[in-house]
Amino acid sequence: MPDEQRLEEQFLSQEAERVVSNQLDKVEEIDIDVQTDLLKIFQGQADGVSVSGQGLIIKEDIRVQEIKLQTDSIAINPLSALFGQIELNQPVNTTARVVLIEADINRALTSDLIRSKAKNLELKVDGEIVGFSLQEIQIFLPGNGKIEFSAKVLLKEMGNTRPLGFTGIIRPRTHSQPLMLEGFHCTQGEGISIELGVAIMQKIKELVNLPSLKWEDVVFMIKDLEVEKGILTLMIETQMKQIPS
Repeated sequence: MPDEQRLEEQFLSQEAERVVSNQLDKVEEIDIDVQTDLLKIFQGQADGVSVSGQGLIIKEDIRVQEIKLQTDSIAINPLSALFGQIELNQPVNTTARVVLIEADINRALTSDLIRSKAKNLELKVDGEIVGFSLQEIQIFLPGNGKIEFSAKVLLKEMGNTRPLGFTGIIRPRTHSQPLMLEGFHCTQGEGISIELGVAIMQKIKELVNLPSLKWEDVVFMIKDLEVEKGILTLMIETQMKQIPS
């Protein structure tokens, strides 16, 4: 902690680090800075909270290589704050920079949390509903702003269920260009109709272009995304109703 921190800031920051570390499955490094003073604590206020961490593992074996987060000014529960637990009395806006590495992304994609979100999806193809369940997916980050992927799914159409495997290459959207598909190739099964292929691409586009996502009490928006060799960096804006447990 910086030498110029007030005693109450040091106490709150150290207690917050202890509480957060205990809630994580594993953490290599965590640094929390609660920006406030004693008067503001009793008034239920803080100028902000910054978090910097490396090697964080949260539930479902999801690992974050690096995170840097800063909140706006916040309204807090003063009694809880005295024990190092930041409980929000009002929603707070935050900005975060999150770094993920290829191996950690692929480990997360095998977790029950992710798999539960990728089952029993539906595609609309020429007025008919086609079931779509993800069985396996792997991501590759070769650099040059590209994301390669390999996936296996189960398709349910016209009362029949069949496996389908495919690979693809995409370029994520940026400020200057939309999501781009550079390649798509079927590797298992009998292939797909053009109509079904268009429906799959449309579903991917919908998921990627969602204006916001929600996890527990956190609503977050991906504002920018950088792809380097083996590394994915996300710039995220969030609104938290409560700090996740």
